Amino acid sequence: MSLRHRLAKLLFEASLLKRIERTGYSYLGTGKENVASHSFGVVFCTFILCKLFQGQVNEERALKMALLHDFPEARIGDFNAVNKLYNQADEFRALKEAFFGLSFEEEVLKLFEEYRQKETLEAKIVHDADTLDLMVQLKEQKDLNNPFAERWLNYAKRRLILEESKRLSEALLETEWCSWWLERLIKEKDEKEP
Repeated sequence: MSLRHRLAKLLFEASLLKRIERTGYSYLGTGKENVASHSFGVVFCTFILCKLFQGQVNEERALKMALLHDFPEARIGDFNAVNKLYNQADEFRALKEAFFGLSFEEEVLKLFEEYRQKETLEAKIVHDADTLDLMVQLKEQKDLNNPFAERWLNYAKRRLILEESKRLSEALLETEWCSWWLERLIKEKDEKEP
């Protein structure tokens, strides 16, 4: 098999993440998201956190780590907190087999291992970005009157490691999910009226 065919298969595997649903929302009762959407949110949160730590962090490494953090779910699926009480998945093996034989296999495995160990600033940022992305979704559900979202938000907030992440989470909790566009529309309407 040619390298390009091997990479094509990897692209199809990554694409599967767009169809694998995150399973925790079943327990929350509202909301829905696939793994690829969540991964985008984690990458974006990582980007924002890296800007807060500018000059102290290897942004490229952190972004790669964020991009890959849930890639094994293409093979193992998404285990939520309840599932993890009863099931174990070998994420490292799934990732190793997905990238086996590629020139960047070792880089991917090292990044994934670094993320799991949570010892470097980059790994802590990605860990917190993973939690912050969940908190963004939960805050939206709370604002839409899901009675359980508040409990989940409190649980998620306790998982944050870095002080910058904790401060950002406070701002998230103080901000309505729709304010970024709703306030603009109201302001524009008020400016147009005599």
